[in-house]
Order: sequence, then structure tokens, then C-alpha cells
Amino acid sequence: MSFRAKRELLVQVAPRYCVARHGQRSAILDEFVAVTGYERKYAIRLLLGPIQPPEPIRRPRAAHYGVEVQEALASAWTAANGICGKRLVPFLPELVPTLERHGHLELTDGVREQLLMLSPATADRLLAPLRQPHGVSTTKPGRLLKKQIPVRTFTEWTDGKPGFLEADLVAHCGGSADGAFLYTLTLTDVATTWTECLPLLHRTQHGVVHALQRARSLFPFPLLGIDTDNGSEFINEELLAYCANEELTFTRGRVANKNDQCWVEQKNGAVVRQLVGYDRFEGERAYRQLGELYRAVRLYVNFFQPSMKLRTKTRTGSRVRRMYGPAQTPFQRVLASGVLDATSERRLKAVYRALDPVRLLHQVETLQEALWRHALFRTRGHSPIGDLVARFNLNACGGTGDEATAETIVRLRPDGTPKRKYRHTEKSKGPRLYRSRKDPFEAVWDEVCQWLSAQPERNGRSIFDALQQRYPGQFANGQLRTLQRHIAVWRAKTVLSFDDGWTDAAEQVERESLPRPLRVAVDQADAAECSG
Repeated sequence: MSFRAKRELLVQVAPRYCVARHGQRSAILDEFVAVTGYERKYAIRLLLGPIQPPEPIRRPRAAHYGVEVQEALASAWTAANGICGKRLVPFLPELVPTLERHGHLELTDGVREQLLMLSPATADRLLAPLRQPHGVSTTKPGRLLKKQIPVRTFTEWTDGKPGFLEADLVAHCGGSADGAFLYTLTLTDVATTWTECLPLLHRTQHGVVHALQRARSLFPFPLLGIDTDNGSEFINEELLAYCANEELTFTRGRVANKNDQCWVEQKNGAVVRQLVGYDRFEGERAYRQLGELYRAVRLYVNFFQPSMKLRTKTRTGSRVRRMYGPAQTPFQRVLASGVLDATSERRLKAVYRALDPVRLLHQVETLQEALWRHALFRTRGHSPIGDLVARFNLNACGGTGDEATAETIVRLRPDGTPKRKYRHTEKSKGPRLYRSRKDPFEAVWDEVCQWLSAQPERNGRSIFDALQQRYPGQFANGQLRTLQRHIAVWRAKTVLSFDDGWTDAAEQVERESLPRPLRVAVDQADAAECSG
């Protein structure tokens, strides 16, 4: 209740309180205290004292920041996708020159000086009319218990060294877990908050391993460890063997405790759910479109989305005091970590200088609209599903045109040859590879493979029901699990070999189609690498 509203209520209640009897006074006083929240003795003094009509609250001074500063702040806030003032203000010295370089801001020296002197509280106050109401976050950060619950350790887990990731899956099921639908594999580096999102057509261990292999080429630094929850897509022999062969530290969190994966859980909400939503997506076409969206999202989030990290937390009685470090982008944290060599650092800086955050955000919005047309349980409109997949156009966002630079930093030997990886197979008994009885699906397996090739999104239950209808009485309900294992082996052999535009051929085509100034900038960056 505002101060003015309390004074207006006082003007109405005080006359009745003064002429009322003792019992009636108590009832009026109880109601007045309950509405206003005043202490009882203070409320009595107000009701019996002289009554003054409420006057408007006048500010003692005029506004310090003019319209030019507010408009420039609004432009920077929009380019940063509406982040809070504590994340925006420390990023303004990096963001404002970028917007001026690409022609989105034209500031005088005085306006630029005032804009860079803003405090987070003042920035939030100036942006308050532009903000939309939102819900309350219930995410509670928790400490990682790496040493207490290790699965396999090649090196000690450390939160301060880049390369240790948290991984989680996000289901795009639209509120119903029936049938097959898409997933997103979210990988977040704990030290730098660098985040990579990759689409999965199926929730299988083979798909997770394949996506992890591709993600290793997207991070600008080598991977050292991975921490997951206790889902079957992570806790399995295939991922464990992969981490053993690649010498990756593999740990898991406690059962039913999301705080153990607090870093990736935050990115699930701030990146995946905010940009993709809660709709249901199925099939290869939606898978391709989701991959195109993540190609743009990874550049925008890692280069132009600052975040704060908790430094200290002290408890005094029932009060907890948290101290946060200054807001930084993952790109800034990677440069400050010192893990990149000179060549990788130059290429990463060249990508940052060539990207335009405003045009890149427009690309993200365009790809979002294209993805939402594939939603089955739509919450954002009812557009028909398009026949073509909207591609991520690096030209439209002022990019470097070098997709290999923007999405892959390959670690090479000094002579230019890729590092060779050696496979060490541990001696173990291994799974049983022979059958003890005849395969019930041997006669119809070719037909099942044709169905899977035509519709890769189909799951084992739908195929088993189709077989029971096509061949009545031939398959028992207890054979569903056998069919599901056969399908898992088939998918492992044909593991998600979709041409989603992240190949070297596509990168070369996009590079040659760039405008001449961007090609010249890329060539100069490559020449600097060679000379270095």
C-alpha cells in the first residue's frame, strides 16, 4: 500500500474513530492497523492527531540523465536481449563500441561518458518502462560434490580451470512423454560459462556420445571432464568407455538433486527454455531447424550475453550475504583464463570484432519463428509447417564468414597436422554377442529398417504396434524390449548422419559468398596467424 493511499484512508477513518465509542474504536483501530501495517500506538496518534490531506511527493532535484542517454541505454539493452542492469552495465564498455562500429549508435562524447558512468540501479530504473513482467526464478545454486561421488577420475576436478563441463538433456515434449520427440544436449563450462547446445533426435546413449564428439570441436579449449545427472543416457557403458579412451574425468551428481548441476540447469532455463520454449517438436525437419537455431544462439550467448558468478557466501545467523563478481561474457572469461594459444586467441578475437549483435539477434528471432512453425503443441501461434528449413545466414549478422573460425577451433601440431588419438581397449569380458534362441524379428527386420529409414523419429512402441496389426498373433507383448534393443543397434550404426550444414564444404561455400570487406578481414586474420 502506497503512502498516499494510507493518508487517504486516514482522512476517511479518523473522523469516525474520534466520535466512536470504546468498543467501536477497538474494531476500527484493528481494521486500520491490518490494512496499513502501522504499529498500534502510532496508528492511535495518527487517528487522534491533526489530519492533513495527502500531498504529492516532490523530487528535490531534476533528472540527471537526458533523453539521449535513455535512448542509447535502451538500444544497448535491446541488443543484449533485455538482460538486467547488473549484467548490462559492466558489459557496456564492450557493447557500446561494437554498436557504434556497426552503425547502430551515434553518440557524442558527453552522452557516451554519461552512459558508461551509469550504475546498475540507475540503469534498471531508466529501463523500468520498457520491461515486461516476468515470473520468479526458483533456481538455487549449490556446491558441486565432485570428490565425494566420482565415477572415473583422470585428473582432479577443479571449478577454476576451463574444460570441466556440466551436461544435461532438455526434453521438447510439449507436456506429454508419449512417443518420440527431440531433445537438447546442453553443455556448460563451469569456469567460463561457455555454453554449447546440440539437438538430439533420440534420447539414446549413442546420440549423446555422437553429440559430445561434435561439441568437443566447438569449444575453444580442450575438454577435461564432464559431470552429468543419473539418467540412463549418461550412466552407461558406452559413455563411460568413451571418457576412458579420451581421458575425460567423468563424474555424476546425487540422485534427485538438481543443485549438483546448478550451472547447466541455469542455462537450461536462460538459454534453451527462453529461446525454444516448451512446445513439442518431432521429426527430422524440426531437428534440422533446431540445429540451425543453435548455430546462431551459440555465437550470441557466448560473445554477447554477460553473466555474474558467485564469489563468496557468508552466513550471519539467518541472513546469507552473497558477493558476486563483475558481469562478463564467456568470451571475456576465456580470454582472461589464459588457456588459449596465440593463434586461437587471435582467431577468436577476429570473430568477435566481425559480429554485429543487433543483426545476430535478428537472425536468432528469424530462426525462432521458423522453428515454432514445426511445433505440434503450439503456444505461440498456429502457422503451418514449412517445407524448407530456414538456414543460419552468417552474412546477415555481420559475421566473419569463416564458419570454421566461428564454430570450430582445431588443435594442431606445430607442423600443421592434426593430433593423433590412440585407442586403448581395456581387457574385459564384454557383452554376450551370440543368441541363445531364434530372433523373432528376423523375417520382418528388412521391413522395419525401411520404416526407420523413412521415419527416423519413430520409436519402438509404434513400430511394435504396427507389426502386431500387420502380423496378428506372431509377436507377443513380452518381445517389445527385444525390438527396442534391435532399433538401438540400428541407430548406433546409422548414428544421426544428417547434413545439418556444419560441414567443411558448407563453410567454404558461405565463406566465398561473403561480401568482399568481410572476406578481406578474414584473410587478414589468417595472414596474421601464419606470420605469428
